[in-house]
Amino acid sequence: MAKVKLEAKLRSETGKSAARELRRQGYVPAVLYGHGEETRACKIEIKQLEKLLQSGSHESTLIDLKLDKGKTSQVLIREVQVHPYRPEVLHIDFLAVHKGEKVRLEVPIRLVGVAPGVKEGGIIEHLRHDVEIRCIPSAIPEALEVEISGLGIGDSVSVADLRPSEGVEILSDADSTIAAIVPPTVHKVEELEAVALAAEEEVEPELVGRGKPAEVEEGGEEES
Repeated sequence: MAKVKLEAKLRSETGKSAARELRRQGYVPAVLYGHGEETRACKIEIKQLEKLLQSGSHESTLIDLKLDKGKTSQVLIREVQVHPYRPEVLHIDFLAVHKGEKVRLEVPIRLVGVAPGVKEGGIIEHLRHDVEIRCIPSAIPEALEVEISGLGIGDSVSVADLRPSEGVEILSDADSTIAAIVPPTVHKVEELEAVALAAEEEVEPELVGRGKPAEVEEGGEEES
């Protein structure tokens, strides 16, 4: 089980304008909540958070979150809101967990071994990358592994093939396929030539202009 430490500061400012101001100051607005916990608004330094989010499977990482100089809470990241087209974290939700209290979360699936079917020319399709589990915080696995070293072309592994440690319950559909070895797609040369010839016959050349083509001057752009 992965475990890290983060420091947060309580905040009283809320709303979109306050959140924008926090981000300008180098913080990410956050909320801490949980069963039997008072919901608290806080803020995290973006540098701390980016280091955690770039480390890999942050969804299954148990975090010791220290609020100001107060009590340290064990939390999981429940939701991360990011900007639609900029690499910017807008908001994060932390779920407080308690010793002995089971939590539901998703953990990544790790493929182990080399499938003989790949050596034979097959292609591996990794269809499912995570699985939902339920367990106590101390039993959260960093990932669940599934062996693929026995797979030939046409074979597959499913959620039912996962072997979690004691105390970890898998909630995802057991019949859901995780990975499969599929045969390579082969096209006859004659078929490809026929498709190319048909495409040439259907496409007509487009007249875009006459005379000397336009040139792009240094520092300028070609007009469209």
